[in-house]
Amino acid sequence: MKKNNNKLKNFLYGVLLTLIIILIIFILIINSKSNKKDDKTLSYTDLIKQVSSQNVKKVEMVVGSTSLKVTLKNKIDENGQIIEQNQEDTENKDKKDEADSNSDSNVYTQLLNNIFGTEEEEKVDEELIKKAIVPNTQSFIELIQTETLNGNEIELIQHKPSLLTTLPSYILSLLPTFIMVALFVALFKMQGIGDKGEIYDETERKTKTRFADVAGLDEEKQEMVELVQFLKEPKKFIEMGAKIPKGVLLYGKPGTGKTLIAKAIAGEAGVPFISMSGSEFIEMFAGLGASRVRKLFDKARKMAPCIVFIDEIDAIGSRRTNGSGAESENNQTLNQLLVEMDGFKTEETIIVLAATNRPEMLDKALLRPGRFDRQITIPAPDKKGRTEILKIHSKGKKLAEDIDLESIAEDTAGFTGAELANILNEAAIIATKCEHKVIEKDDIEEAVKKVTVGLEKKERVISDKDKRLTAYHEAGHAIVSWYLPTQKKVKEISIIPRGMAGGYTMYKTDEDKSYISKTEMEEKLIALLGGRAAEKVALDDISTGASNDIEVATQIAKDMIVKYGMNDMIGPLSLKNENGEYPLDMFGKDMGDRIGVEVKKLIDTAYSDAQTLLREHMDKLDAVAQELLRSEKINEEKFKTFFEE
Repeated sequence: MKKNNNKLKNFLYGVLLTLIIILIIFILIINSKSNKKDDKTLSYTDLIKQVSSQNVKKVEMVVGSTSLKVTLKNKIDENGQIIEQNQEDTENKDKKDEADSNSDSNVYTQLLNNIFGTEEEEKVDEELIKKAIVPNTQSFIELIQTETLNGNEIELIQHKPSLLTTLPSYILSLLPTFIMVALFVALFKMQGIGDKGEIYDETERKTKTRFADVAGLDEEKQEMVELVQFLKEPKKFIEMGAKIPKGVLLYGKPGTGKTLIAKAIAGEAGVPFISMSGSEFIEMFAGLGASRVRKLFDKARKMAPCIVFIDEIDAIGSRRTNGSGAESENNQTLNQLLVEMDGFKTEETIIVLAATNRPEMLDKALLRPGRFDRQITIPAPDKKGRTEILKIHSKGKKLAEDIDLESIAEDTAGFTGAELANILNEAAIIATKCEHKVIEKDDIEEAVKKVTVGLEKKERVISDKDKRLTAYHEAGHAIVSWYLPTQKKVKEISIIPRGMAGGYTMYKTDEDKSYISKTEMEEKLIALLGGRAAEKVALDDISTGASNDIEVATQIAKDMIVKYGMNDMIGPLSLKNENGEYPLDMFGKDMGDRIGVEVKKLIDTAYSDAQTLLREHMDKLDAVAQELLRSEKINEEKFKTFFEE
């Protein structure tokens, strides 16, 4: 019913807009015709000249208008000079005009004249009829009266204003006002004046998402089962004296399935699912956010039992400040949200679910018991979860028989559900472009590279010098990683540009890790600097190609010291606060210098170790680099052959 009302409302708006446009066009056409200048128009100077020459027979005008219709006695040329007219032709023409005036067609003309308030026109030669505009109507009338008294007989006729002549001018004068009012109404409507914004909900069609559609979150789903049971059978819990959490906060990196699992809870319980984004509460007008919060919860109480889902709650739930303007508006919105969540009655079966990527930004009052009682982390899926996610998203896609989803899951450690869905979609697009009958293994591998590294640029022209430098740089990464026991295995090396990179070395991410050891991080530094070290060892020169490697390595070294406490000189201290800044003053004035020295020491040691390792295996470095120059790509199997005895 609501959709039909919206369709009818949109249809009426469309009809009204069309009528307004047609009316404006009609008025403009009439106005343009009335203002159109042609050879029948007399200038004011020529008009005075013809009056003085006694060549004006009749002047017609509308009361209140400066436009005139002038009937001359004799024709004039372009310069306003009178042309003598044959008297006999004139008499014959007058007789013909008199006969025409008695025809039946004049009955219709007379009827129209009566309707629009005009009089029947006398039939005269069109060349004798002219138009003119006078600057001052009263002065011109006095001139005509003076000429008449002096013997220059000029017939002056004044018509009453007709609807057809006055309506366009009235509407045109009011048109700017109408346009301004329409613009203000449109602006207020867009900004939500009066809180007319829609709240999205699924009351007419319950969400069809179920827990079976959510893969890789088995433990999290178990946590949600009791919420479903409470929504289905609230009396059982109330009679026992139990209080189900009023709110559940879901947090995790983007794409892990926070919104999906919220919909699944509503789908399993069979209750309405009311959803809004945190940004929808914020507008440019003060007080609107709080009004929308009240409107949201009023609607939820009428629809209970139901689920209220607020996505990206950090937009309104950030820590309150003493600021003004936009910050004050956010504070009002957050305060109203806190009040509404406190106002739930025990028997009200309303559960508030919220999702955020940044839980550390939320106000502590929002996270206390009685509001968001539970906080559930939604992590990136493990290998088993990725396999299940791939199975769900592969439904409806034509996969080749040799595709092993478990193998793909092994190669995509750290990927979220959204990223895995994107990979399969990209693979389907690539297979279609290549005119494959099914999605092949190569299509999926290309999709992984496209998503992680970027689009391959085979047509880019690269100089031999740059190719050689890239080949040794990427070979350096691969060789160093091979001899470091904690580093990942090499999957592919390429000197074909992808995205912003001139080349790349891909590693097999076949292991899900919860912790990283100090040794592994130190060897990661060596692997990152392997490219720069190879440039120095093989070419005795360095380039800007290692800029990103150096940036990542520096950040890792800094985190080892100030975040993870992995430095003997600094000790097991965490020097990061909640805002990511380093409160170093409390540890002494020289703490910043000591951190800088230790970071540089880690980087220098890693760079030196990488050069030493490459000098020991220079033959392998040259062999891999030369093969890259020949074939541009080396896969895992080919790379292993360089280390066979």
